[in-house]
Order: sequence, then C-alpha cells, then structure tokens
Amino acid sequence: MKILKYIALYAVLAVAWIVLVMILALYGWWMSPVVPGEDAESFNAWAQEQLQTQNKGTAAMVMLSKGQLVNEYYQGDDINADTLFPTASFSKFVAALAVMTLVDAGEVELDAPVTRYISDWQLPPSEFDHEQVTVRRLLSHTAGLTDGLGFGDYGADESVPSTVESLRAPRASSGDRQIRVGVEPGSEYIYSGGGYLILQLLVEQVVGDSFANYAQAAVLARRGMHRSNYGYLGEMTNATESYALDGSIAPSYRYASAAATALNSTARDLSRLAKSLIDGDGQKAIREPQAYLFGSAIWGLGTILYAPTQAGDSVYGHDGGNDPAINSTFRINPDNGDALIVLVSGHPNLASSIGGEWVLWQTGYPDFLSTARVINSATLPVALGLILLFAFVVVLARRKG
Repeated sequence: MKILKYIALYAVLAVAWIVLVMILALYGWWMSPVVPGEDAESFNAWAQEQLQTQNKGTAAMVMLSKGQLVNEYYQGDDINADTLFPTASFSKFVAALAVMTLVDAGEVELDAPVTRYISDWQLPPSEFDHEQVTVRRLLSHTAGLTDGLGFGDYGADESVPSTVESLRAPRASSGDRQIRVGVEPGSEYIYSGGGYLILQLLVEQVVGDSFANYAQAAVLARRGMHRSNYGYLGEMTNATESYALDGSIAPSYRYASAAATALNSTARDLSRLAKSLIDGDGQKAIREPQAYLFGSAIWGLGTILYAPTQAGDSVYGHDGGNDPAINSTFRINPDNGDALIVLVSGHPNLASSIGGEWVLWQTGYPDFLSTARVINSATLPVALGLILLFAFVVVLARRKG
C-alpha cells in the first residue's frame, strides 16, 4: 500500500509540474529570440536566410521601424516592391477596415444584428437567436458560426458565383460546409470565413456596389495602395506565379469571397497601409480585444492580437494561407511603430513562422499562433522536472522506510 501512496504522490506532483511548465511556456519562459536585443539588421539577415533556405518559390519581405521602411528583400526573378502576391486571409483585415469606414460614417452600427443590413440572404433556421449575430461578433469570429471555411479555389475557366450564390452553397477548401449558427452567439471564439462572406454582403447592400469596388475606393486608394486589387492574378502584369512546396509552378486561382480571401497586394502597398495605421488613421478600435483564449486577448475587430506589448497594447495584424502554398503575414507593434510584412508563394507557413519569431523578438512573448513552438520549448523543462520529481519521491520513500 505504501508504494501506491508514493506513486499517487508522484502523479500529483508530475501533473502540477507539467501544468506549471505549460503555463510558463505561454509566457515565453523557455524560449529565446532568434537574435538578441534590438538588432533589426540581425533579425533581417536571419529572416532572409529562412526564405532562401526554405522557400523554393517567390517572396517579398519588408521591415518598418517607427513607421519608416528600414529593410526590404525580394526573392525570385523580377520580384520587386510592386509585385502582386495573393494575401489569402489577410483579406479579412482589409475587409474589417472597409466595414469600419461604414461604422465611422454612421451607416452601420457595430452592435446591430447583421439582419438589419442584408435582405437577399438570411441565416438558415437554428435554435439560437439570430438577432445576436451582430456586426461586431462577425468581425471578431464570435457570432456562433460553425462553418470553418476555408474557401475553395475556382479555376481560370470557371465562373465565380455571386456573394449570395456563395452564401447559399459555399465551395470549401475541404468537405461540405454550411454557413449557419451552431453555437450561442457571443459564447466563444470560432474562426469563420463564412462570417466575412456575410460582411461582404452587408457592404454590398449598404453601399449598392460590389465589395471589391468599395474596398478599393474606401480603403486601398485612400492609402495609396494603387496596385492592390481583387482580380485574377493570372491575368496581371508584375504578379508572382503560384508555386507548390517543391518549387513547381501551380495554377493561379480565383476566389468567391473578396472579403475573406481574394485580396492581391504588394510589399510597397502593404508598407503604406502599415505606415497609415502607425501614424494613427483613426482605426485604433480594430485592435480592441473582442475574443479571448485562456484569458488572453486573441482577436479584435478583424485583427489578430498576436501578443501583449510592454505598454499594455497588442501586436496586431493578420496572417493568410491558401492552396497550394500561399502564406502572408502583416504585423505591427504599436508601442514602437515597428512592422513586419512577409509575402510568400511556395511555402504554406513560412511567412507566419517568421512573423512568430518577430513577435517573440519584439515583445518576449510567443504569439498565440506558435503552438508547436511553445510546446517544443516546454519539452526539456517537463522532462528534467519529471526526472527530478521521480528522484525526490524515491529518496522520500526510502527515508520513510
């Protein structure tokens, strides 16, 4: 019976140690930045090396310091500051800015039910109150939608459906999906591409024009982002090819949801967007916390809140990923006006990986997308602690006879 008592003691101590190590891992205790201090040149060199060694396609990367461009890097033949890249889900960040222009103009209320603004399509019946599906909750992925979209691709020779047609029968990147309310609105964070398709319809019905036209006029052109667009990349000049992970050429696709996934942009245009936000263009509201995970703020109004800053704000922005190997990241530290933009065609998560290391380097905290990195950092402390606890329990058992 005594041995069972010590086994139970070890089990309790082991669980407590694992929980403590994982909590501390979330705060970056076991992680070190890839370069020390505030050495931007060293971080830039490290990031370039990652792109050169891991990506067989094309890339563009820029770094801003205090709102000013300090480093830029372009990978691939004829790739430059004005080369168009697909940005995938980063499109949602720009879509949120478009919706917020309507909020600022008094044409849309954040806490109003989205049903107030749309008439051509309605959410399928559910057990939940659809009046609680508000504009704010759609922007922050807390509206209770359970579609999990991932919009599917459309080939160059296919017709792209209208917003309403796509809402009725969305083409998903995997499986059959329906845009519907599956949990209580406001009860939890669930990422929803379908929510941004609804917001796309909202914009179109409020302004009486296509979402793409409105976003280009109200968001892109106002910031000098004249190359950015929602068209078919395969028909544009100075646009990257689409690359697979092995470096082979892949098809370029069309997308049904401009708001959720169809924005094309350039390093120069995104630098202008970052500078406008750093300079304070009246959109601080987009990074006010709306959704939480384990008590930490993770989402604002269309923005990812990657990690807390020393001043109590958040590093914010948005990532994007799409088939076959598209990845983008756009991140701003409001404390110091630093920003990182990475656009990749040829690797499915390299831009996000570099972005995660940039956040750790900037703040000392891992971003909440770096789950694998956090878990890996905790492996050695867990193992060493379990060994020491085992030795402690064995010694204790022997002393107690």
